[in-house]
Amino acid sequence: MLFVDGAMAANDYHFISIWKVKGTQEEVCAILEDAASLAVWWPSVYLDVKVLEPGNEKGLGKVVELYTKGFLPYTLRWKFKVIRSNAPFGYTIEAIGDFSGKGIWSFTQKGEEVEIEYDWRISAEKGMLKHLSFLLKPLFSWNHQWAMKKGEDSLKLELLRRNAKSAKELRAIQAPPQPSFPHNYTQNKIL
Repeated sequence: MLFVDGAMAANDYHFISIWKVKGTQEEVCAILEDAASLAVWWPSVYLDVKVLEPGNEKGLGKVVELYTKGFLPYTLRWKFKVIRSNAPFGYTIEAIGDFSGKGIWSFTQKGEEVEIEYDWRISAEKGMLKHLSFLLKPLFSWNHQWAMKKGEDSLKLELLRRNAKSAKELRAIQAPPQPSFPHNYTQNKIL
């Protein structure tokens, strides 16, 4: 879902994504706070992740360097710092790099499901995104929504994997969605 405020610059974006997954707040928080594992369970978006500073025991002050993409064939390099932690109810990050801004993850237990809200307010700083947002904002917004849908699908699979009770159950769980072109090809596949 995309919200556009009247005073926003062409390269400013505000997204609110809502996911619903079967599990507990504690499980969801543990997975999403474990930045180092993002490229493993959400590989369609997170191509490379490096934790530069671990932060304190609640993750506050953690600094993470990311190489990401959506469906479209452009990539983003950025970092985030955890500026607020309220585990298991959520946390807040500050982003810098190819885009800058703030993201707020909130987790609410609703019966057997967790409702996950991500409130993401950013300014695109990468050349193409910054300078073409006035024209291509709907396409760039769709790309973000695609990435978040892959995140929800991947998180559901990760929760199934972590809760599998046998090797047979584990083998039955499909792999998470992989990156779109051109990152879905390895050197061996390119002729």
